[in-house]
Amino acid sequence: MAVILKAALLDSDRRGYVVDDLATLVDDEVKDKSGLSGSMIKAGYAAVKKVKPGIIWGVINTLLDEFVEALEPYWTAYQAAPTGDFGAYLAAHPQPVSEALLGVTDRRAQSSSRQAITSVYTKLRPKAQEHVIEALPRLGGVVEKHAAQ
Repeated sequence: MAVILKAALLDSDRRGYVVDDLATLVDDEVKDKSGLSGSMIKAGYAAVKKVKPGIIWGVINTLLDEFVEALEPYWTAYQAAPTGDFGAYLAAHPQPVSEALLGVTDRRAQSSSRQAITSVYTKLRPKAQEHVIEALPRLGGVVEKHAAQ
C-alpha cells in the first residue's frame, strides 16, 4: 500500500520530529556552503538565529503542510516505480521539484503585509532555486525516513 505523505509527515505524533529533522537539514545545508556567497549565507543565517532563536523551526512548522502538498505528486510518482531513494528521485527532477517548493514561499512572500520581508525575499529569490536543488537529496532522505515509520 502506498504511503500518503500528508498522513505520514503531518501526523501530530510525528510532526515535531519531522520539523526537527528538516531544521537540521537547513543547518547542514548552510554549514556546507562555501566561498564568498557561502560566508554571507552563514553570517546572515547565524544572525537570524541569534536575534530570534527557534525561528527556523517555527517557519518550517508553519510551512510544512504546504511543502508536503507540493511534494506529494513527486512522492506518488516515486512510489509507483521506486528506483534508488527518494532523494535521488528528487535530484533527477530538479527544476519542477524546486519550483514546486519555491512556489510555497513565493505565495507567502506575495501575501505578506511586511514590506521588509517582501523586499529581502525578492533579493534572495534569484539564487534560491540553486540552493533548493542542492538540498534535494537530503530532503528526500528526511521525507523517506519519516514516511517509512
